[in-house]
Amino acid sequence: MAGWVALLWVLEAVDAATGALDTYGLSPRRFGELRDVIPMAFLHHGFGHLASNTVPLLVLGFLAALSGLRRFAAVVLTIMVLGGLGVWLTAADNSTTAGASGVVFGLLGYLLVRGFVDRSARDIVVGLVVLAVYGSALWGVLPTNPAISWQGHLFGLIGGILAAFLFRRRRLPATAPGR
Repeated sequence: MAGWVALLWVLEAVDAATGALDTYGLSPRRFGELRDVIPMAFLHHGFGHLASNTVPLLVLGFLAALSGLRRFAAVVLTIMVLGGLGVWLTAADNSTTAGASGVVFGLLGYLLVRGFVDRSARDIVVGLVVLAVYGSALWGVLPTNPAISWQGHLFGLIGGILAAFLFRRRRLPATAPGR
């Protein structure tokens, strides 16, 4: 996670110096923009925007990655794709969306439901702690500020919840004694 966050900071520094990466933000309902569904999660609208995503991304990403890197990669990719497509379909005309907050909300949703889906007491406790620490962020899925992509937050959250179901731990059926 530290490497990922460092990459985000390097990309923002490059963008601040050159302005060359702003074109990879996602604009809605233009087919050519579908290529930006994934890159938009690595870009930010300034260092303040990136700073607000850094700590939650580090914490939630670390907790989600504890279940295995392959599973984590699949979860994050699902969140990016579903979150990006949701933004592409519903964002305001003439807007450009960028940032890792959709991934943050997706990881939040994933961690909140993973324990219940996997029937893991440990992960339920993790989810409850995450809810206690980051639960107030859930208000970010509501359209309260036109400068913030509530669509990215909402569809990221949905993507994370769906990922918990898609990538749940499979349990082997119990065999009866004597078989």
